[in-house]
Amino acid sequence: MKAKLKQLLPSRESLHNNRWLKWMGPVLHHPRLWHFSRKGIALGMALGIFFGLLIPVAQIPFSASVAVLLRANLPMAVASTLVTNPVTFGPVYYGAYRLGEFVLGKRAVSDRQAVIILEKVEPATDVSRDWRQRMLVWFDYLRTVGKPLALGLAIVATLSGIAVYFLINALWVLKTRWSRRRRLRARADRADAET
Repeated sequence: MKAKLKQLLPSRESLHNNRWLKWMGPVLHHPRLWHFSRKGIALGMALGIFFGLLIPVAQIPFSASVAVLLRANLPMAVASTLVTNPVTFGPVYYGAYRLGEFVLGKRAVSDRQAVIILEKVEPATDVSRDWRQRMLVWFDYLRTVGKPLALGLAIVATLSGIAVYFLINALWVLKTRWSRRRRLRARADRADAET
């Protein structure tokens, strides 16, 4: 299983040559960053999922930086940021926005209200407007959407990161116990066969 996992994850060389991670240089040589241990992998995946959900841009540098500081498994931290990608980005952010609205106590926007809001944003793309006017319209739009979205993303990212950490730990412990029982059973069967 470890061999299959190592094949899927980015190699040490590819991370050393990554343009976003080159600035870390010698720090990337620490052995605990590459070791496949229960805590290292669980923490690396939790960090990757947390930053992958929380930050829309540059998740890999943030995840890698914190993984280096906490000595988590770096390949797992980098690979698990891909939880948000072009396919999952829309549903994740829409769900986070709705969660943020619910937590803030805002009422859900009806279809008619959504059309009005979208028509309000449309002038921001009007090329006849000055760039400052377009930016003001976008900032006004982000101010209305940004607070519920930021809160929803923070909740989803935190809960997902914590859940992944404990899930990976539990699965690792169960796999270890299952392997140990299988080895003990095989040893007992061999001892019975010899007698």
